[in-house]
Amino acid sequence: MANFQIARTKMVENQLRANKVMDVNLVDAMRVVPRENYVPVAKRGVAYADEDLPIGDGRSLMEPMLFSRLVQLAEVGPDDFVLDVGAGMGYGAAVLARISSAVIALECDEGFAEAAQTALSKDGTADTAVVHTGPLTEGWANEGPYDVIICEGAVVNDPTTLLGQLAEGGRLAVMQRDASGIQRGTLFINRSGAISKRTAFDGATPMLPGFEPAPAFTF
Repeated sequence: MANFQIARTKMVENQLRANKVMDVNLVDAMRVVPRENYVPVAKRGVAYADEDLPIGDGRSLMEPMLFSRLVQLAEVGPDDFVLDVGAGMGYGAAVLARISSAVIALECDEGFAEAAQTALSKDGTADTAVVHTGPLTEGWANEGPYDVIICEGAVVNDPTTLLGQLAEGGRLAVMQRDASGIQRGTLFINRSGAISKRTAFDGATPMLPGFEPAPAFTF
């Protein structure tokens, strides 16, 4: 039987700390959240692999290093209200629930959303992480505005609707793909209604449903 505690420790030391993830609260959260409980049973043995993990229906759980760098980029704090876009089976929401005040986990797939809520309940974080189902591109305005929005997947264009759900001083962190196909960790900040943008690091992860590039025109 796999020793998941050892796997979590190795993930933190070899994937997070080795890649400049130094946020103490984030590292501590990822050291204790049972990532294996947020993937299909058949994938539990590789839950801590240093790569995106397919979870079915063309979806993947973002690799630990890239997810943690996005969260660190957004500087999530204990008073922040967070929207987790593309929550999948709930791992990111479970981590975010431990370092913020509350999390809305948005998922477009009803099966994944149900699995996420079940896993969060078993993990004891259901009181601070609530799962909703809906189109990822629309966000979840009913509960906003949000101090932080984390996108668990890549986008092409600026996520305008999501940006409109940021509170004053709110931050959105996402992997954004440019015209050449390169993805970069990108931080958007809302300051008095004006959105600033900067890039921080390169990486690669699957596209979020609804945020894919438009099909190219062909004759």
